[in-house]
Amino acid sequence: MLNPYLPQPAVVEAVIDETPTIKTLVLRPLKPISFRAGQFMQLTAPGLGEAPFTPSSSPSVTDRMEITILRSGRVTDALHDAKPGDSLGLRGPFGKGYPIDKLRGKDLLVVGGGVGLAPLRSLLLTLFDDPESCRKIAITYGARNPAELLYRQSFDRWRGLDRVSLAVTVDNADPAWHGKVGLVTSLLQEQDVNVPDSFAICCGPSIMLKFVTFELLKKGYEPRQIYLSMNRRMSCGTGRCGRCNVGPYYLCKDGPDMNYGLIKDCSNVFA
Repeated sequence: MLNPYLPQPAVVEAVIDETPTIKTLVLRPLKPISFRAGQFMQLTAPGLGEAPFTPSSSPSVTDRMEITILRSGRVTDALHDAKPGDSLGLRGPFGKGYPIDKLRGKDLLVVGGGVGLAPLRSLLLTLFDDPESCRKIAITYGARNPAELLYRQSFDRWRGLDRVSLAVTVDNADPAWHGKVGLVTSLLQEQDVNVPDSFAICCGPSIMLKFVTFELLKKGYEPRQIYLSMNRRMSCGTGRCGRCNVGPYYLCKDGPDMNYGLIKDCSNVFA
């Protein structure tokens, strides 16, 4: 890794409008960047600041990186205004990434909410490329409404893959929506996985992670079988600023994908 405090230039090659509030930036860094699924980058808007994002593209591609961004504040507003040819900054990668070796030969339950499907997409693309990775991949995804469903154009292709199932729901339907309506937790009991021989990996808002975790425990998962992607308050990327702690752990270096068995007794797990 290069100097962890010095962003390297990256040119915006394309901007993909995913939903009314979410865009994907396709970036070409000055030098190729290797990363593992689940690791995160600090993306810099020159003159304004930086924010942490987990790449949503495949780690097998190092000369180009996709980062999917929800508009939520000053920095993300500037990133949403980026145009092809603009120069941004990339710092990282940081964190440990997903425990892919543990998933080999197991059933995997993937639970995403809203833009939380973006970090999970990098994991899914990694697993799709390896036929021996997981025995079964059950994807459960929810969004506020149909317009906010992320990567909707990929759903049919994912459903057509061997070993893969996909269940989708929205909190609030519109007249054109004929799918399921309800919180993402309402789908968990329907997913056909061999719970004793599986793992669950979840990414979304903290309130979603909280109630998904409770439902997984009801379904029979042990805390050690649950991983939570907790992309929050990460700043320095090296554990020095102390902003992203969960109990004795720092999300930026010990996560951001944390085993629930390690943090279940920490008071600020879902804070």
